[in-house]
Amino acid sequence: MNPLKVMPLVVSALVLNPAYAQTGSTKDRDVASASIEEVVVSAQYLYSDTINALKTPTPILNVPQSLSIVSAKDIRARGFNSISEVVNYLPGVTTSQGEGHRDAVIFRGVRSTADFYIDGMRDDVQYYRPLYNLAQVEVLRGPNALLFGRGGTGGVLNRVTKKAQLDQGFTTSQLSVDSLGELGGQIDHNRVLSDSVALRINAMVERLGNHRDFYDGDRVGVNPTLHIESGDSVIDLSYEYIDHQRFIDRGIPTGADGRPVEAFEKIVFGDPDINTTALKAHLWRASVQHSFSDTLKGNIAAFYGDYDKLYQNFYAAAYDQAQTPDEVTLDGYVDTTQRQNSILSANLVGESEFADMQHTLLAGVEFIDTSSDQDRWNTFWDTTDDDKETFSLTRNLGLEGGVGLNALGNVATNSFDRDINDDTDVSIDVTSVYLQDELKLTDYLQVVVGLRYDSFDIKVFNALADETRSRKDSEVSPRFGVVYKPIDAISIYASYSESFLPRSGEQFANINGSNDELAPNTFGNREVGVKYDFASGLSFTAALFEIEQRSPQVADNDPATLDVIESEIDGFELQLQGRVNALWSVSAGYSSLDGEQVNRQGRTGLTPRELPDSMFSIWNQFTLSDDLSLGLGLTHQSESFINNSNSAILPSYTRIDASARYRLSESTVIQLNVENATDELYFPNAHSTHQVSVGAPINVRLAINTTF
Repeated sequence: MNPLKVMPLVVSALVLNPAYAQTGSTKDRDVASASIEEVVVSAQYLYSDTINALKTPTPILNVPQSLSIVSAKDIRARGFNSISEVVNYLPGVTTSQGEGHRDAVIFRGVRSTADFYIDGMRDDVQYYRPLYNLAQVEVLRGPNALLFGRGGTGGVLNRVTKKAQLDQGFTTSQLSVDSLGELGGQIDHNRVLSDSVALRINAMVERLGNHRDFYDGDRVGVNPTLHIESGDSVIDLSYEYIDHQRFIDRGIPTGADGRPVEAFEKIVFGDPDINTTALKAHLWRASVQHSFSDTLKGNIAAFYGDYDKLYQNFYAAAYDQAQTPDEVTLDGYVDTTQRQNSILSANLVGESEFADMQHTLLAGVEFIDTSSDQDRWNTFWDTTDDDKETFSLTRNLGLEGGVGLNALGNVATNSFDRDINDDTDVSIDVTSVYLQDELKLTDYLQVVVGLRYDSFDIKVFNALADETRSRKDSEVSPRFGVVYKPIDAISIYASYSESFLPRSGEQFANINGSNDELAPNTFGNREVGVKYDFASGLSFTAALFEIEQRSPQVADNDPATLDVIESEIDGFELQLQGRVNALWSVSAGYSSLDGEQVNRQGRTGLTPRELPDSMFSIWNQFTLSDDLSLGLGLTHQSESFINNSNSAILPSYTRIDASARYRLSESTVIQLNVENATDELYFPNAHSTHQVSVGAPINVRLAINTTF
C-alpha cells in the first residue's frame, strides 16, 4: 500500500498534529485492541488514529531522539491508575512527591510540574491527571522547545485522548477494587450516528483509598467527543469535566542518619480535616483537519481550560532525632489557583521533492493567553504567633480541624486568615512561530533542522506590594538532528536541541526582586543514539545525552552585572520493547544519570536532588493461551539525595509487580494485579528533607472488563 494514499486517513484523525508513525515492531502489540482503537497499517509504519507529540508522520526509528509510548492496552494490562505508575516503568524519568497534590515528573534529572500536554496542548496546572480516557501516553526526553515552546527542559509528557470512531459502535466497561479500599468504575461508549458522525463518551468514578491513615478521596471524570467527516475535512470536538478531591499526605521525616525514619511508617504528619486538595476543571478542545492533497495537510485547533484548584495542609517542617526524638515541628498553608488557558494553534505539513531531496516541511503558529489568580495563606498558631508549632509524636498527632495539644500540653489552634504569603494576578500572552524540515538526502542519510520563535509577555500584579511588574522575553530555539541508516532496520542518530524557562518559573507566580530583570534560563541537549528494529518484533534504543543549563544571576559584587552559571546532567538510556515470540512480550529500560551542582564559585561537588545514578525496570507479558496471560514486572531505583545540600538520602528500592488476566467469555475478562508482591517497605520519592513518601505494601487489585 502506498503511504501517501494512507495519509488522508491519518491526518483526518488528528486534533492538533498529523498522525503518529510507529515502527512495525508494535503491530502485534496493538492488534488485540484493534476492535476498539482503529489502526491503519502501511508497510513498516503503523499509524494510530491518535494525536501525537511529533507533529509529522515520522517512524519512531527515524526520530533523532529518545522517546517512549505507553498504549491504552499497556495501561490496562499493568493496572496503571496514575501518571506516576506509568513513569515508573520508563527509562530516564522518575517521579517526585509533588507535595501530595500534583503530578511531578523528573525528566533526566530535571523536575517539572508543568511540562504536561493533552493532545499536544499545554496543560500546566498542578493536579493529578487521570488515565481513563487515554489512547496512549507519550514521553519525549530532552529539551523540546521547537514543538512545545517554553519549558520541556528535560522532557515532556503528552496524553493522547480517545476520539470518536466511525468504523463501529461499541461499549466497554471496567469495575475494580483493591485490597487497600479503592473502588473504581469506567465506561467507554462509541456510537456511530451516521456515515460521517460519531459520538464517544468516556467516564470514570473512583473512591480513593490507600495504606495511610486518613487517606480518602473521590474522583469523577466525563469526556464526550464528537467526530465529523465532511469531504476532505474532519472536525473533532471534545469536552472534559474533572472533579477531584483527596487527602494530602506529605510523608515522613528523615532522622539523624539522613534517611527516612522507618519507625514512622504508619504516622501521618497532617490533620484529617485540613490536609485536602480539590480540583474542578472544564477542558474544551476543537479541531479542524483538511487535506488539500495527498501531500499537503492543514489543521487548526483550539483549547480552553478553566481550572479551580485548592490545596491546604500541615506537614513536617523540622525534626531533630538526636535532641528531641519524640517531637516534630509542623508548618502549613492554604493555596488557591484559578486559571484560564486559551490556546489557538495551526500548522501545515507538506511532503515534496526538490533539489534531489525528499522534504517533509512543518510550519506552524501558536497563540496562548493565560490568566491566573493565585494566593497563599500560611498557618498561624495562636500559641506561637507563628506559622510553626511543635507537637508530640503519636500515631495521629492529636490534630483535628486545626486544633490539637502542642508538645507542652497546651491547646494550639491554627488560623488560615492571619498570615498571607502571596496574592498575585498574572496575565500571559505568548506568540510562537516554528518551521522544521525533515530532509531525506539519500536512502541512508536523513537530516532534521528547525527553528522556533517565542515571544513570552508576562504581567504580574502583586496585591501585597500593590505593584505591577512585567517582562517580555523573545527566544529562538533551534533543533538539529541527523539520522544514518546503514540498513532499513537500524538508525544511528545525533541531535541538538534547546529550550528555555522564563524567570517567572513553571507556575509564573511572580517576578519580584530581580526576576523581572533576568533573562530566561536556557537548556541545551546533545544526544547520540542507535535504534534497531529486530525482525522478531523487538525495538531497541540506546541513547547517550548531556543537558546543559545556563542561568544568568545578578553578580554579588556588582548588581549591574551578571554571572552566568552553567551546570550539566549527563547519562545514558537503554530501552527494549516488543514481542520476543508468540508467547512473550517485554518492555525494559535502564538509565544512568550523573550531575553536579554549580554555583558562582564553580563546581560544588554536590549532586542535584532526586538524581538516582541508575534506574531499571522490566515488564514481561506471557500469553499462555487465548484465554490466559500472566505478567511479571520489576522496578529498581538506586539511592539519591532528597535535598540539594545532600544531607538527606532517599534509599534505593526494588519492587516486584505481577498480573494475571483470564477471559471468562467472549465479552468478559477478569484481571488481577499485584503491586509490591514481596511487601517491601520502600520510599519511592520525596519533596524535601522531612517529607518522604511511604510506598504502599502489597496491594491486590481485581478488575472485571466487559465488552458489550
